[in-house]
Amino acid sequence: QVQLVESGGGLVQAGDSLRLSCAVSGAFNSYVMGWFRQAPGNDREFVAAIDKSGGRRTHANSVKGRFTISRDNAKNTVYLQMNSLKPADTAVYYCATLSPGGTNWYDWAEYDSWGQGTHVTVSS
Repeated sequence: QVQLVESGGGLVQAGDSLRLSCAVSGAFNSYVMGWFRQAPGNDREFVAAIDKSGGRRTHANSVKGRFTISRDNAKNTVYLQMNSLKPADTAVYYCATLSPGGTNWYDWAEYDSWGQGTHVTVSS
């Protein structure tokens, strides 16, 4: 079974940057990868996703222009570079693998393996 381990979260001030990493075991280059986040009291929210080769990616409107998803298939790792952070970005961030039959990158229910999450707190 694939295992995912996120890292890189922390407490920062508004306007700062963070880079999240997600190390994945198994056949990493066979997975579409996604990042999601969940703030207290809120539903899990799509942040970004990237295809198996890294040639196609998409970002939520709320983070477009500030966050960038990327992957390094040689290192079995997917990244989320977060710039110009805002207090509204405060959440637990999760990486996940799209299930083999999954087609909707934006729907968390189509992802079948998840990491434990990493906390990001942005103070104003």
